Amino acid sequence: MSAPAGPVAWPDGNQAAAAFTFDVDAESAVLWQAPHNAHRMSVMSHQAYGPLVGVPRLLRLLDRHAIQSTFFVPGYTAHRYPHVVRDIVAAGHEVAHHGYLHEQPTAVDAAEEAANLDRGLAALEEVAGIRPVGYRAPMWDLSWRSPSLLAERGFLYDSSLMDADVPYELAITPGAARSIVEIPIHWALDDWEQYCYLPDISGSGIIQTPTAVRELWQSEFEGLRAAGGCWVLTNHPFLSGRTSRAHQLDQLMAHVSACPDVWVASLEDIARHVRTLSLPPRSIDMPET
Repeated sequence: MSAPAGPVAWPDGNQAAAAFTFDVDAESAVLWQAPHNAHRMSVMSHQAYGPLVGVPRLLRLLDRHAIQSTFFVPGYTAHRYPHVVRDIVAAGHEVAHHGYLHEQPTAVDAAEEAANLDRGLAALEEVAGIRPVGYRAPMWDLSWRSPSLLAERGFLYDSSLMDADVPYELAITPGAARSIVEIPIHWALDDWEQYCYLPDISGSGIIQTPTAVRELWQSEFEGLRAAGGCWVLTNHPFLSGRTSRAHQLDQLMAHVSACPDVWVASLEDIARHVRTLSLPPRSIDMPET
């Protein structure tokens, strides 16, 4: 494994970068490998809240703060809620790839992973007329073959790994010059761990108060800001699109947007900036077992 990613020169002399991102999983997150969940009307209604109520509310927040965001959309969501995906595009936000039925890359073979990528690409092209340049692995569970599959399909960046505070060029194979931009994330900046409870599916039943969650995320933001890093928040519209949570997210957006030394951007814009820096690709080797 090569050395950790070093400091990044952010545009216009900014100290750090920040991005608000949303995974529009809807029903896909609870249907893959569990199709029987489709018969659970209450569970389906919980997931449908995201595209039906959460996304419109979040789009209003983003517009209020003049923030351009990235929405990761499974192909299944695009087919089930085409008007919602078109509204996201019409509002000027990036739509990126998040599988077709939220399939976990490490739980399928190479052929299935490739087919899921292609099916998701086709769905987003059909529904929104776009070919995404960004990818986030469902369940943040990238496989060792994923970067190569992404590069073969012309993706600019991935946002699924957790080994740096700043974006970097991820070598497709160890020592290779070919790369994709990696924009790191981590679990403390995901609302699933804070808010999600679905009986027999996910969560412990302990649901955090939105004020405590905002405090956590703002603390993470200030730490990465001081380190010159890239703060990437991941929210799900069926969770953070609910009223009290959206209210705290509104306040967090106001705080982040008001920082004069922070560049707030979509992940595509961040990745394109990193690509202009011509950073040497960083290799990550699979451990021996």
